[in-house]
Amino acid sequence: MSRVQLALNVDDLDTAVAFYSKLFGAEPAKRRPGYANFALYEPALKLVLMENPGQGGSLNHLGVELTSTEAVDTALARATEQGFFTAEERGTTCCYAKQDKFWVTAPDGEKWEHYVVLADSPTFNDADDETPCCGQSGEAEHCCGDNITARTIPELTTTR
Repeated sequence: MSRVQLALNVDDLDTAVAFYSKLFGAEPAKRRPGYANFALYEPALKLVLMENPGQGGSLNHLGVELTSTEAVDTALARATEQGFFTAEERGTTCCYAKQDKFWVTAPDGEKWEHYVVLADSPTFNDADDETPCCGQSGEAEHCCGDNITARTIPELTTTR
């Protein structure tokens, strides 16, 4: 099952987890230091909470959780055919999970991640804990280490 991902910055993870647990009647599927996610089926949503004090209430990034690497490849091919700049990552560790994914930036700067979780991970990312991941720095290009391959199509047009 594919589902939309909404990653939010929160000031206090415990407070946010308590709120969203009550709101959706579910406990987090994964909880680690500074991070929690809810894998909801109704509504079909992957809600990710990232503790970033001082940034609470803001969007970290958006995404689409897919079911396989093949589904990621299909979405990547579609984005490339449409002329979108993509940043691709394979076998990377981010948000306590090994993933294949790519990123697209919308016209107003929103970061969209299309990804599949390959396996759980005991670490937040591939690099040391000081390296930003999943848009923490506001730049998807710096997410999860050095496994990014960028693709650019020269004639990018965006329609609203």
